[in-house]
Amino acid sequence: MKVNTKFKVCCIASIAEAEQAIATGAWAIGLVGQMPSGPGPVSDPTIREIADATHDRVHRFLLTSRTGPVEVVEHVQFCGTDIVQLVDAVPVETYQLLRQSCPQVQIVQVVHVQDETALAQARHAAKYCDMVLLDSGQPDGLLRTLGGTGKTHNWDISKQIVEALDKPVLLAGGLSPENISMACAHVGPFAVDLCTGIRDKQYRLDPQRLAQFAAKL
Repeated sequence: MKVNTKFKVCCIASIAEAEQAIATGAWAIGLVGQMPSGPGPVSDPTIREIADATHDRVHRFLLTSRTGPVEVVEHVQFCGTDIVQLVDAVPVETYQLLRQSCPQVQIVQVVHVQDETALAQARHAAKYCDMVLLDSGQPDGLLRTLGGTGKTHNWDISKQIVEALDKPVLLAGGLSPENISMACAHVGPFAVDLCTGIRDKQYRLDPQRLAQFAAKL
């Protein structure tokens, strides 16, 4: 059953993968900068190369784990994407400097749905960002994870957040061709974000699984 939801293919590692995502109908691609853990990061020059090669054909998200205002702005300006995805909590000053220095760049704040406190975090983020993305990271864990876990989270909480916010909400975390229809029907997100669920054991983009995923959207 098709659910008519936009999708973003994350952890893009090359121009070839980006082209594959675009050909399958992706609304956006995710380009992962340095992270404390997890799969998917590529170098900033590679991010810039992919962003330049796909300009005006797809939305390009820079995933950054930087939090300081100057550091985030410098990262965005170097990589040249049209959207920045803040995977960690940031001070208000970071949002403010981004708006001032990169007014054309949309801001997406990730909220890691660990428990019911995620709703308050999402409400706060929505005051400053253009979109909120719900993921399954463990920023307070012994091994900090800020995405790319391949695990789902409590979709009941995600549904509450979608209903409470007046900003677009993206759903991430363990999504696959097998569970995407159920996830969209239950949560009702603006868009979904996929990574591990469409890759093989060598972490290469799997064309068959990507096509299966896209066919349900």
